[in-house]
Amino acid sequence: MDLPRAARNGAPLVATEQEDTTRSLGREVVELARTLPGDLRRLTVRNGACEVEVEWAGAVAAPAATATAAPAAAAPAAEEPEAAEAAPGTVTVRAPLVGTFYESPSPGADPFVRVGDEVEAGQTLGIVEAMKLMNPIVCDAPGVVAEVCVGNGESVEYDQPLVRLTPPGRLA
Repeated sequence: MDLPRAARNGAPLVATEQEDTTRSLGREVVELARTLPGDLRRLTVRNGACEVEVEWAGAVAAPAATATAAPAAAAPAAEEPEAAEAAPGTVTVRAPLVGTFYESPSPGADPFVRVGDEVEAGQTLGIVEAMKLMNPIVCDAPGVVAEVCVGNGESVEYDQPLVRLTPPGRLA
């Protein structure tokens, strides 16, 4: 329970509507962050023009049980050709959530990665925007970009391949 603060003269201060809104928004964002998978790196809440920013430590790996349970019979058939296209030894970085894929930090900027680029563990490969939040897509291990599977601004589904990497030192 929040207690009213005291002014310098000892009289209680009543929280402004903006302070109440900020506290409420902060509690809701913290509760939301607790329910989402992955390690939270940063959480920012502002009330002036209402800004909420959430950053995770890396891409969220899909739980095995969720990945195997398909809601429709057509979904596994669509994923099988993609899995067959991946060359042996490649690592596929997949979308951790439904959203829009962006290859660069802003319109007109250079893409985070291109085919043939060597990448390090923790490097950003792209962004998936979901509900006005920009979620960085990072690689878990070093490698060479063999393929960028989706175009800039394309909608992506959960667990859809985004980028394929080959191990370092191996040609893409």
